[in-house]
Amino acid sequence: MRPDWKGALGLALSAALLWWTLRGEPLGPVWAAIRDANWWWWAASTTAATLIFPLRARRWRVILEPAVGRVAGGPLWRAVAIGTMANNVLPARAGEIARAFALTREAPQVPFAAGLASLAVDRAFDGLVLLALLFAAPLDPAFPVGGRVFGQTVPMLARTGMALLALLLGGMYALLAFPGGAERVFRAVARRLVPRLEARGADALRAFADGLAVLRHPGRFLAVLGWTVAHWLLAAWSLWLGFRAVDLSAPFTAALFLNSVTSIATAVPAAPGFFGTFEASSKASLQLYGVPGSLALSWALGYHVLTFIPITVLGAVYAVRLGLGLRELSGAGVPPSPSPSQGSP
Repeated sequence: MRPDWKGALGLALSAALLWWTLRGEPLGPVWAAIRDANWWWWAASTTAATLIFPLRARRWRVILEPAVGRVAGGPLWRAVAIGTMANNVLPARAGEIARAFALTREAPQVPFAAGLASLAVDRAFDGLVLLALLFAAPLDPAFPVGGRVFGQTVPMLARTGMALLALLLGGMYALLAFPGGAERVFRAVARRLVPRLEARGADALRAFADGLAVLRHPGRFLAVLGWTVAHWLLAAWSLWLGFRAVDLSAPFTAALFLNSVTSIATAVPAAPGFFGTFEASSKASLQLYGVPGSLALSWALGYHVLTFIPITVLGAVYAVRLGLGLRELSGAGVPPSPSPSQGSP
């Protein structure tokens, strides 16, 4: 795999954030808190964090079903694990491509483009719920008045996120409403710029639109929303269990807030596994609640490493069993879009 500018940017940003997070913090208290932690609480936290991935697989089934029919749970779960593993070890968020590609290997009735489109829906629902939780946390009287993260107020962060989410949802609904128009625009642009990609790109665009079909069904929309809420509440609970491991005193609403901030922060370019990004956003969020920097850092490092291991190992095992290497999972092995004569399942 050849390095690219996105991977290099992510590594540089993660290194800078990790340096900034560690700067001025005596490492003795940090390691002491990790060493003296309650490992039963860490085990509970890690278990809860790992259980969010089966929930994500279950939600993915609901998203995919209107476009490709019912997909078995096993391939969905394994694809989620492989995609998460790829995000943890490959640059430039290659896990999204790896997740869709792994599913096509076990469920060939799912076109690769439709799988990618379903992941756009997946991430849009994540954004919707995370922003709602970001708004909910300040309703607790324990939230510090005028609290800021990286110099920005919570309303400012939420407004920025809402604007980006509105653009994403607007684009997806526009493609659903005017698929023919979108295809004509694409063909006109491709014909001028890259003629050889016109036919394949148009096929992929149609398959991508098919993958958004869940947005046409209010009942399924609500079902996906329900699974998303369950997913992120369990994720916040895993954070709170981790608080207990290092005797970090903070309410559950702090875990809700931290969950949203760290998840949004890891959307920016970062090193594989989001090291640096996670620690910096965790420390900044917890210090709002009066948590000392060294304790916040101890929690962030312990939680990040312990929750990183199980899903990464599981994903690697499943990838090996399917005969998938890192080159394929990084995008080099993406299957071509079906030709018009083949149709789509």
